Amino acid sequence: MRKVFSVMALAATMMLGTATVATANEEAKVEIISADQVDNMPVVLAQNEPAADADPATATAEEGEGLVYVLKEQFLTGGPLWMGIVLICLVLGVALAIERIIYLNISTINTRKFMNDVENALQSGGVEAAKELCRNTRGPIASIYYQGLDRADEGIEMVEKSVVSYGGVQMGLMEKGISWISLFIALAPMLGFMGTVIGMIQAFADIVREGTVAPTTVAGGIQVALLTTVFGLIAAIVLQIFYNYIIAKMDSLVNEMEDASISLVDMMLKYKVTSK
Repeated sequence: MRKVFSVMALAATMMLGTATVATANEEAKVEIISADQVDNMPVVLAQNEPAADADPATATAEEGEGLVYVLKEQFLTGGPLWMGIVLICLVLGVALAIERIIYLNISTINTRKFMNDVENALQSGGVEAAKELCRNTRGPIASIYYQGLDRADEGIEMVEKSVVSYGGVQMGLMEKGISWISLFIALAPMLGFMGTVIGMIQAFADIVREGTVAPTTVAGGIQVALLTTVFGLIAAIVLQIFYNYIIAKMDSLVNEMEDASISLVDMMLKYKVTSK
């Protein structure tokens, strides 16, 4: 029995030792693998990590440069002759429109406050005080008031005629250059259409010269021809927006001028500043 127990104990000891060694080997493998994974993790992450988002300002700048490049490329593709003429129409029209917008904005004043100041001047200092106030105020309304007050000693009928006549003069000053803007609005798309027609003629001339109908020849000629139309329409749309704003601003000023003219005649009758 002792031998049996001894053999069993020896076998158990050997099995326990074998299990311990196996466990130790597995732990070593796990540690080695874990160490390898840890060593390789930065590489994997570096390989799989998506690129950092670009700076929004840089991305916007790149998009802007890309847009400018595309416009420049399409402009050169359309041909410098017709595209240059359309560009000249756009530049001149925009310059005239900006000049008119600045002039009309400078001419705009607080009409209600100005009429109250003129009435107070008439009441306190008479015609000369009101004329001095009009001289120191910008805009067509002040100019009309000055002309009406300057003829106060000639009677109310002469004042009315003077106001109406000088109102027409101020209308002419406000409309200065508007006809040129409307001309460029009509001219830009027509030049674009003309460039398109000439480009189509050239495309068909190339087909006749080559003797074959190549898709690239036809498509290339049509693309170049249509670019002039596109840029002509873009120029007309931009100028039309400016033109409509100027017309709306002028209508507003004309309405204020008419209202102010009627108020001037009423004030002069109220304070009896006319001789007749």
